[in-house]
Amino acid sequence: MIQKNILKHGIAAAFAGLALACAPVAKAADFYSGKQIVFLIGGDAGGGYDLYARALSRHMNRFIPGNPTFVPRNQPGAGSGTAAAYIASVAPKDGLMIGAVFPGVIIGPLLEEKQQGLFDPTKFIYLGSADSGTRVCITFETSKIKTFEQAQTNKVIIGASAAGGSTRDYAYLHQNAAGGNFNVVSGYKGTVDIFLAMERGEVDGMCGLDWSSLKSQRPSWVAEKKINILVQNGLESEAELDKMGVPTIWKFIKSDENKRAVEMVFSQQIFGRPYIAPPGTNMDQVKVLREAFMKMVKDSEFQADTEKNRLDVTPSSGERVQSVVEKLYATPKETIKRAKDIISPPA
Repeated sequence: MIQKNILKHGIAAAFAGLALACAPVAKAADFYSGKQIVFLIGGDAGGGYDLYARALSRHMNRFIPGNPTFVPRNQPGAGSGTAAAYIASVAPKDGLMIGAVFPGVIIGPLLEEKQQGLFDPTKFIYLGSADSGTRVCITFETSKIKTFEQAQTNKVIIGASAAGGSTRDYAYLHQNAAGGNFNVVSGYKGTVDIFLAMERGEVDGMCGLDWSSLKSQRPSWVAEKKINILVQNGLESEAELDKMGVPTIWKFIKSDENKRAVEMVFSQQIFGRPYIAPPGTNMDQVKVLREAFMKMVKDSEFQADTEKNRLDVTPSSGERVQSVVEKLYATPKETIKRAKDIISPPA
């Protein structure tokens, strides 16, 4: 009789545990079933961030209980600062709106006074990052500037976006920290417009462009050697670019103070394609979205899609990105000040 009672209680406990384990999944399915998740993309249609975000939109719903529909919506402006400000202050906090923003927006309030007070990047909830890659500085085939050594001694016209965008910040970084003789022409809407300006001969090239974006947006330029890759930017070198003989920026930075500041700026590349939820989003939904993202990046269909569209994927979890951002905002003040100077127009 005692053994029967023990067996009875054991089975009951097992079913209770199974019910508890299934409860979050059932709850998520009830919440997301028949609903839409608006995916706010802080870049122009056709740009690198847009291509990555739309690939995510095609696949991530399969890993969310209830299979909600993803609705991509572009909201470019201010280096994706417009989208970030909306997500920080206006977007619903129920797990039905997420965003894709540039890493420059996350590091921006540290380095740009006019971005301070608009939002606090440490308060965003990070769902993951699709890439943690290298950036490059390039010139077009028609430019006389073929190497960074030449760019140090000859005037180079560099196309750039508005303040806060990586193409502008990195252009000044190359000028101020590594001696690039750059004439920076800023105000272009995005990388697609700078590409066209390069083809028209309006500018020689651009800096701060993700290597993965270049390969996906202009694969023929790489394959047919229509560009000169002057230098690669990253905390570590990229093996593919090393094989091509592309030097790292560290070769041209002499000051230890500048090296520390550049390292801080480059740290944003760890979260090269960050996806965020509004501050205060329900943590039940956050858990579901974070898990769905990590399942998706390991999925064979998603990987086949990104490979077809030449999108490099080196994912980071939402928890890791959250930790990196928090550490970034604990950087010593003197390093932050020097980094501000490095990405600003020379006085």
